[in-house]
Amino acid sequence: MFIDSHCHLDKIDLAPYNNDFDAMLAATRASKVGTLLSVSVSMQDFPALYKSIEPYDGIYASVGVHPLHSDEGLVEVGALVREAARDKVIAIGETGLDYFYSAESAELQKASFVNHLQASAQTGLPLIVHTRDARADTLALIEEHGNPDVAGVLHCFTESWEMAAAAMDMNYFISFSGIVTFRNADELRDVVRKMPLERLLIETDSPYLAPVPHRGKKNEPRFVCEVARCIADIRGVSVEDIAAASSENFYRLFRRAA
Repeated sequence: MFIDSHCHLDKIDLAPYNNDFDAMLAATRASKVGTLLSVSVSMQDFPALYKSIEPYDGIYASVGVHPLHSDEGLVEVGALVREAARDKVIAIGETGLDYFYSAESAELQKASFVNHLQASAQTGLPLIVHTRDARADTLALIEEHGNPDVAGVLHCFTESWEMAAAAMDMNYFISFSGIVTFRNADELRDVVRKMPLERLLIETDSPYLAPVPHRGKKNEPRFVCEVARCIADIRGVSVEDIAAASSENFYRLFRRAA
């Protein structure tokens, strides 16, 4: 079975399933994707996100504010900790830094990131980190404010091997999305070749970034299988090996889901 370690179920296009969430989920399970982590990007939207996944076995949630949602203002550590007490919350985030799209809000992003790091340390829940064009600041804040015994994951990784190695030195996992299947992703595929298998996760980040051969369509959790197949080809192993290793890694990191 496969695990989609990062998706946004509250944003999935259900039109192909007659707007039926259960039908989408049935198609996902038919594709041997058994566990999903629906990731929060907004405190305002979190209650609805949580309510939508609460009845389902094998679906979990995170709580946090994406760095591009700075219009919500600075999230308080206490607010994150309170929401993280819900039974099916297994992670804090996604949080992090994005200087590609919003360099002008860098200071607010950094303050928010620190608060998420502190909430992670207080709750013992791992952190889901978004990082783009902010390598030095991302690593520095994790090192200064993070708890390596809790750690987290750099999700939808698109950065250098050097950044991946530095993050892994701080006990972080590295997660790969459909980007690894894109024609222009040679540098990223080189990171996949170098990765220790025990630190690797797979994800869709759906509804964004659909992998080849679905590129151009709305992404879905069931397409995580294509990410696994690509990684298996890159590493010269079976897709079953990638499914097993990434699933084991998921439960090692997100211990509340085990």
